Amino acid sequence: MKKLITTAVIIVVLIIIIVLLGPFYIVSEGEQAVVTRFGAIVNTNTATGLHFKMPVVDNVVKYPTKILSWDGDAQRIPTRENQFIWVDTTARWRINDPALFYASVTSIEQGYSRLDDVVDSSVRTIVSENFLREAVRNSNRIMEIERDVVGLEEAEAVQEDVSISTEQLRQLTRVDQTYDRVDKGRENLSVEMYNSAKEVIATYGIELIDIIIRQIRYSEDLTESVYQRMIAERIQIAEAYRSFGQGLKSEWLGRLDNDQRRILSEAYATAEEIRGRADARAVNIYAEAYEQDREFFEFWRTIESYRRTLPNFQKTLTTDMDYFKYLYNMYGE
Repeated sequence: MKKLITTAVIIVVLIIIIVLLGPFYIVSEGEQAVVTRFGAIVNTNTATGLHFKMPVVDNVVKYPTKILSWDGDAQRIPTRENQFIWVDTTARWRINDPALFYASVTSIEQGYSRLDDVVDSSVRTIVSENFLREAVRNSNRIMEIERDVVGLEEAEAVQEDVSISTEQLRQLTRVDQTYDRVDKGRENLSVEMYNSAKEVIATYGIELIDIIIRQIRYSEDLTESVYQRMIAERIQIAEAYRSFGQGLKSEWLGRLDNDQRRILSEAYATAEEIRGRADARAVNIYAEAYEQDREFFEFWRTIESYRRTLPNFQKTLTTDMDYFKYLYNMYGE
């Protein structure tokens, strides 16, 4: 009886010791586990639930099964025409072979380090092999857009007042800009980066899902070049507007001068007509007055002549002439 009790106690103690040593481990949802014994991989588990391991000698390393993101540092990379740009990329990845990942990388931190090396190298290689336009543009749609200068609507609003057609106006204010054709585009460059990196990344037990160019920035020297080109375009537009405005100014000034001459000519003709009618009326009045009293009329006309002419005489040498006969008396004697 005592031996039975002793055996039971020993068994219970052993069970407690085994439980305390942790013969079981749990794989949760979104996890996968690698079981190692003295550094060697003995098992992998991707199924969720309770699993058994050898106490003490076995070690369990868990990795996530979910998709992880990788964010690289922006790189200053020269393009094929030796134009430097800053390229910022991001990628998505996951561990698809936990045993290989453990053997080649071991930790998540080391996995990110491997991605840094492989993805950055792939990005640098692909960008360097292609022209700048392939990296910054994704299609040739920009070549199909008809560009008119801002403000063309305002210029067309005055079109009815000037002798210029819509097509002439468009040609005057058109910006001459040519673009090189894109053969690949930014999305295809991302695909090339992915294809270049995925095979190398697969040797680490990692599945690379995609690589995306998140942002591209011009370097300072290239930015200055772009700004200068934009300034040149704006100057071209300004000169077009100045030329257009000078043309309108000349046409309007010409119209103004013609209108001024026409108005003055019409006013002169009207004034001469009125003056002619007034002179005729005055002649009639003088004639009527002359018929009523010829002597008074002659006297009055002479006196009026004195008022106009005598103030202009600086010296009078003699008044012995018929013109001055009314200076002596009203009868001219």
